[in-house]
Parts: sequence; C-alpha cells; structure tokens
Amino acid sequence: MVYKNIKTRQNKIVELVNSQKKVSVEYLAQQFNTSVVTIRKDLSTLEKSGKLLRQHGGAISISFDRTSSEADKNSEYKELIANLAATLIEDNNRIIVDYGTTTGFLVQSFENINGLVVMTNSIPLANKINMLKNQPTLLMTGGTWDNHSESLQGRVAEQVLKSYDFDQLFIGCDGIDLSKGTTTYNELFGLSHVMSEVSKEIIVLAESEKIERKIPNIELAWDQIDYLITDENISESQKQAIKKHNVKVMCASKSLNLGE
Repeated sequence: MVYKNIKTRQNKIVELVNSQKKVSVEYLAQQFNTSVVTIRKDLSTLEKSGKLLRQHGGAISISFDRTSSEADKNSEYKELIANLAATLIEDNNRIIVDYGTTTGFLVQSFENINGLVVMTNSIPLANKINMLKNQPTLLMTGGTWDNHSESLQGRVAEQVLKSYDFDQLFIGCDGIDLSKGTTTYNELFGLSHVMSEVSKEIIVLAESEKIERKIPNIELAWDQIDYLITDENISESQKQAIKKHNVKVMCASKSLNLGE
C-alpha cells in the first residue's frame, strides 16, 4: 500500500511495529511500497520522537525493549549485569526493584540472601519471587496499571512508597545521556523520582548499547545515582564521562563477570 503523506505512513509504521513487536527495514519497505532509504529516514524520525526503537536492520517497539521476554533472549549481558548488581545486596536489606527485563534477573539471586524485603511495581517480577523457596518479604506498590511499561504507576503507588524507606533502588532505563543522566520514553516517570527519594542508594542497570541513545525524557539525574552497572562494551571515554558525576561504574564481563 502506498502512503504519499509522510505522517500517515509513519503512523502506520508505528502501528505495525507495535503489533508485531519487531520488524525489518525490508519488510516495511515492501509493505509501504517505498525504498529502504525512505524507511530508514522514517525510523530515524520516529525514534527521535520516542515512538519506537531502531535496531540493526529494522525496528522494535518501546515496550519490547524494556519488558518483553524475547528481549531477554536477545541480550547476552542482561543476566550478567543483574548478577553483578546482586553482589551489592546484603542480608536484611530493604530494596526496591523497578520493572524491566534486566532488573527481573535479580530475582534468582534472592534465594541466597536472608531477611530481604523487596518492594516492586512489577507483577511479573512479583510472580517470580513467589516461586522462590527462600522467599523475601514481598511488598507491592499498588497503583494504576500502565500498558506501555507493563507496571503499576501513578499517585497511589507514589503515596505507598512514601510510607517506607529503603536501602537500595535497582532500576533500569531506556537510554543514558552522558551529561544529564538516565532517560526514558515513558512519560510516567514520577514514580522513579519517588523511588529514588525513599532509597539511600540508587543503582542503575543498563546495557552499554543504551549509552548516548537519544531519548526525550530525563528519568534520573546523575546526582541522584550512585552506581551504573553496565557491560564491558562501554568505552573508556563514556566511563570517564559518567565517573565525573561521582557515579561508580561497574562492568559485567562474559569471561569474569567482575566490576570495577
């Protein structure tokens, strides 16, 4: 089908990406009877406006990147990053774990930690915790279900969090701005701010490919963050730029899974 109006074509591209979660440039060019070059320009425009994410050879939906189980299979570092983050958790800690695929991998480490209290806004993560033999005390934020992030959000969730205090917050992100902090496509990031306010230590988990990804909304500023746990593919210049903000950078490695 041919769409001469650029906006109409781009809106249809977003609909197609959201419905199929992941599509190739060639497939889109065929569907819209246009050139690969034109589709690439469309995808670039749509990514900048926060409507999808470009991936090598195509595009994926935003929710697919941060919450889909398929995304777990496509990232070799998510579990390594989570394992490294788990080394920061001590017995009897009170922690918040925000929704996300990388943060979700933290759950498997809870078996070996005693007296843990875990607050989360993720129903899938809560279900994983309920499967553990050595279950931590589980708290849920409550709130309004957000289909975009597949998590509980809103004022009710914020008020619940304000009734507690926590040792650590483990949170993911959609992108990292080297000068400003973590970024997100989701405009409902008020809960992230409250999570950071009620936590003594904020730990961000993110693959290095998210660094310098251009995304409109700043989620957490660098002065709110204590640790960035990423993978070994971060460049030295990127690492130093982040460390200038007094943020500790730990890097998961396929061979050693050690941080620095």
